[in-house]
Amino acid sequence: NRVEFEEKWNDIKIVLEYGMLSEDKFYEKAKDFALYPTVDHTFYTFEELKEKTKLNQTDKDGKIVLLYASNKDAQHGYITNAKAKGYEVLLLDSPIVSHLIQKLEMDNQDVTFSRVDADSIDNLIKKDENIVSKLSETETTQLKETIEKAIANNSYTVQTEALDSTAEPFIITQPEFMRRMKEMQAMGGNAMFGNFPDSYNLIVNTNSEVASKILNESNEETKNSLIKQALDLAKLSQGLLKGEELTAFVKRSFEKIK
Repeated sequence: NRVEFEEKWNDIKIVLEYGMLSEDKFYEKAKDFALYPTVDHTFYTFEELKEKTKLNQTDKDGKIVLLYASNKDAQHGYITNAKAKGYEVLLLDSPIVSHLIQKLEMDNQDVTFSRVDADSIDNLIKKDENIVSKLSETETTQLKETIEKAIANNSYTVQTEALDSTAEPFIITQPEFMRRMKEMQAMGGNAMFGNFPDSYNLIVNTNSEVASKILNESNEETKNSLIKQALDLAKLSQGLLKGEELTAFVKRSFEKIK
């Protein structure tokens, strides 16, 4: 009974996933009936999922990119951006899911998994479309150097990208490979990855109004304030704004509306 099986999936998934990882014979059988739920509570088998997504989520290299979230509330903004493109987003929140993803990718060379907050939505599933930047190459370099100087934080790698003008001006992402390796290490994998500090990409949308404001602002204090506010908003969307930084952000935000 497919409906009853779907209703029970969240209660039994970790047992089945563990079986798929630990016993190859079970994996061969289970891969035909294991389910992959979306954030909208739709359930697919792996083959159904590939069939559903292959038209819209195949990248320019011919790989089907399966997007997933691990926390529907924390990654809500990224999920919304993906769904706006018509993409399916899985909800994979099992503690051993990184290991299972790795096995599925090895077994299916035409498929890759990517968490929705691993990059900008246009980079998660790369197509042959090119968005032209409003800024020249010189202006883009100047913008990047200005932001790097203002944030002065080695945990963030600043990248400038020409995204849709309506997209967020600053987007924080965490590289898929390193994050996945750290998660796997936490479950007993290679200790070398767990010792690396957290690192993030700060994607600056060169087509946003904020980027132009930063570039054209002559007052250094105002410019740094713009960068700080945009960065804190991006951190807030990722749940990275905490403690003293969060207190300062709230105070600064209230002062702006006085």
